[in-house]
Amino acid sequence: MQLLTARQLACEASPRRGHGLPALLTAAALALAGCSAATGPSSDAHHPDGTVVRVPQDFPSVQQAVDVAREGDTVLVSPGTYRESVRVSKPRIVLRGTDRNTVVLDGGVKLVNGVTVTGPGSVVENLTVHGYLANGVLFTGVTDEKLQQRGAGGSAYNPLDTTRFPALQGFRATNVTAYDNGLYGIYAFDARAGIIEDSYASGGADSGIYVGQCKPCDTLVRGNTVERNAVGIEITNASDNLYFLGNRATGNRVGVTVNSNDLEALAPQHGAVIAGNAVTDNNASDTPEQADGGFGIGIGIGGGTANRVERNLVRGNRSAGVIITDPPGHPASANRIRGNRTEGNGADLVLASADPANCFTGNQPGTQSPDDLETLAACDARSRSPLTAGRAAPVQAPPGVPFNQVPAPPAQPSLPDPNAPGRPATDLPGPVDPDAYPLPATADAVPRH
Repeated sequence: MQLLTARQLACEASPRRGHGLPALLTAAALALAGCSAATGPSSDAHHPDGTVVRVPQDFPSVQQAVDVAREGDTVLVSPGTYRESVRVSKPRIVLRGTDRNTVVLDGGVKLVNGVTVTGPGSVVENLTVHGYLANGVLFTGVTDEKLQQRGAGGSAYNPLDTTRFPALQGFRATNVTAYDNGLYGIYAFDARAGIIEDSYASGGADSGIYVGQCKPCDTLVRGNTVERNAVGIEITNASDNLYFLGNRATGNRVGVTVNSNDLEALAPQHGAVIAGNAVTDNNASDTPEQADGGFGIGIGIGGGTANRVERNLVRGNRSAGVIITDPPGHPASANRIRGNRTEGNGADLVLASADPANCFTGNQPGTQSPDDLETLAACDARSRSPLTAGRAAPVQAPPGVPFNQVPAPPAQPSLPDPNAPGRPATDLPGPVDPDAYPLPATADAVPRH
């Protein structure tokens, strides 16, 4: 049995495409299209002095403050629970909480998206979003609100019209906590030139962090923790200048997936670097159940091409540590799996793709499928012949739990100075050096930038 052929590594049948969300929640999401607990600014609303708009000191709701803010302003939100959906459509707005753990946007399992950012160069930082039917934080070039309410990708148009919706240019999520959201915790779709950093995502019914449909992506995902999601980090049709460095993916059903499919534009996926991450023990039953049951996978590449998977700690995943498969129409090719520490997995390294251009070298593996994989598919070999497809260890996925019943996370580190001047998301991600992220010694020893 080839693992994950039905779902293609936990991506293709995502709730965003009409699967996975309970029917009641799906109906509620559609019924709530265009709804928000916030109201627009009153006719006499005026901008306060300076470049900081405060909530609730200047305006009682986050949306009212965002509506009044000018390009380059910081919307600074004081502790409280804000039961609203927020849209940031102006450029270079910094939406920041004064305390990451006590500034809370709460969807109440009624509202669809927490924060939707379509303004280029805008930022969300130092706050918590939870309980939304779709996404906690969404960065996207999709400006059609009806499509945003359906999750922003896939189900309402297939694939995205990239001419109608050019990619959002510039975004950043820093010190965000996103938990118990019905699709994605932090979701960058049709967006490029951004950073997702030092954030935490759990209870995502599809994935904790998602980067999809961008080329070139010019995006860096670093220093994040994802746990108790269906998938920790998901990468679909996202290509070139794309880096996942120093993250911790543990206790999900699947740690990291890299996918190509034709349900979205810009396939095949190409050219991501996944380095210096800890991807461990992704066998958690107290997680939302995937549509097609992927479970026990560390890093899975389904039809991705020319990706580098280097210096990752991949441990304790019951089905497979690192696995490469071929979804229909998208053979995985030229992926380089080098220098990883893979141990205690059902099968440490699995090549289920027939393409001999995929290679494995220096991974300290205990088990390989097919046998002698690192000899037969060595990265420095002058020529390689097609191999018999390898197999992951068979694992039965246990029943999952509703996304809104995953326990809330512990308190997470806040920004040291929430009153510092805001930094819009311009000229990102800047220089990126994957070699600065060494192999983690333990799951908790993930390097910080």
